[in-house]
Amino acid sequence: MQLSDTQWQDKLSEKQYSVLRQKATEQPFTGDLLKEKRSGMFVCAGCGSELFTSHTKFESGSGWPSFYDVAETGAVKLIDDKTLGMVRVEAVCASCGGHLGHVFDDAHDQPTGKRYCINSVALEFKPEDKS
Repeated sequence: MQLSDTQWQDKLSEKQYSVLRQKATEQPFTGDLLKEKRSGMFVCAGCGSELFTSHTKFESGSGWPSFYDVAETGAVKLIDDKTLGMVRVEAVCASCGGHLGHVFDDAHDQPTGKRYCINSVALEFKPEDKS
């Protein structure tokens, strides 16, 4: 999904634009989806691509929604990030390139050992259809 900067600004809220397009980070413990416990799918707030399922969400204590795996292989692209004097791995939506957060290898109690530390504002939650 390719949009111009102006189109992204028109499509997204100010906070979403700041995170998804300018790689900002929301303050810890402030995101609407941090405590989301229902079954469903977390999708990209920019393009709607399915990124994470509720079944892989866990409480990491970091202040951001955390997942130990992606919904489907290839849904999230990983990029080396050497900004701010650190070496990290950035997670971006593979469909629209929106910045989601970072991935860390510190979830030792989770099946993959990975912690996808994701900004709430970069996601939307689609509850599982109970019908």
